[in-house]
Amino acid sequence: MQGEFRFSFGPWNIHEGADPFGPEVRKTIPFHEKLETYKKLGFDGIQFHDDDAVPNLNNMTQSEIVKEASELKKALDDHGLTAEFVAPRLWMDPRTIDGAFTSNCPECRKYAIERLKTTADIAEALGTKNIVFWLAREGTYIRESKDPVVATERIAEALQTVLDYNKNIRVMIESKPNEPVDHAFIPTIGHAIAMGLMTNAPDRVGCLIETAHAILANLCPSEEMGFALAHKKLWSVHLNDQNGLKFDQDQTFGMVDPRRALNQVRVLDKHGYGLNGEWVGLDVKVLRTQKDEVALKHLEYSRKIFLRLLEISRSLDDAKIDALIAERDYEELNYYILDAILK
Repeated sequence: MQGEFRFSFGPWNIHEGADPFGPEVRKTIPFHEKLETYKKLGFDGIQFHDDDAVPNLNNMTQSEIVKEASELKKALDDHGLTAEFVAPRLWMDPRTIDGAFTSNCPECRKYAIERLKTTADIAEALGTKNIVFWLAREGTYIRESKDPVVATERIAEALQTVLDYNKNIRVMIESKPNEPVDHAFIPTIGHAIAMGLMTNAPDRVGCLIETAHAILANLCPSEEMGFALAHKKLWSVHLNDQNGLKFDQDQTFGMVDPRRALNQVRVLDKHGYGLNGEWVGLDVKVLRTQKDEVALKHLEYSRKIFLRLLEISRSLDDAKIDALIAERDYEELNYYILDAILK
């Protein structure tokens, strides 16, 4: 069963190049100009944070927010684009310095819940049923600062709240083991899937797997994807690459380890990913060294690399692979895969 693949990325994947150690190095590209690049690069879907879709939303009424999101939907339609998901950006506001849903401050938790409801309203206006939980600051620097039982229950409460608030939406949890916090409460996809069991609608709680996040947990991305696929919970992916167990780099897909990338493509394709409308998200950041005029190659090439690896995967002789597995001749299997990549 082969998959069907269409591609998305977020406006944050076209950026100015600032990092924790240096300032911006490229000019800002206005949002409307970013929209114009999608189709040119072969992408049909766009990912949003709530304030990507509606900037300055903290200073707007709910009706104003929905009106602006509805106007954005018209712009997407004009460009032939589809909103894949909306995610609440709950890690930038001063009220979420100690977490959002797991904050030790009741007023801060209330703010986070209200912003989550707003995200559901924006998603509905944009025509998507998908909300993403990236639980960026839901964790600790000092383990004793939060009770892990209470924190998990508070995340489940937030999930339940938005599931009750809008019966049409579903939540995709994007797990990550660390960064910006030292220890995250929902560090892996197994944790993410289990969170759905703490709600009364587990069928509306799934996951989004990011390559780099799995690597940061010292796990194999394709095996994480396989685990989620077996549970029918892999509803989106963020493909990129990662050079070691350090900060989240979001490098061009396949840049560090083409074989690791091949196995991600292969597990998605073999198990029919995309046949139910799932997107291939490419959450890749342009290298800081790129000049303005060549600052979109990371997106173009990530998509091309995916498609090239798809060709390689589909060219492999499955009968030969099965025979090598039956003979337990894994050295020959290893060479067969490497030879296909190196041709």
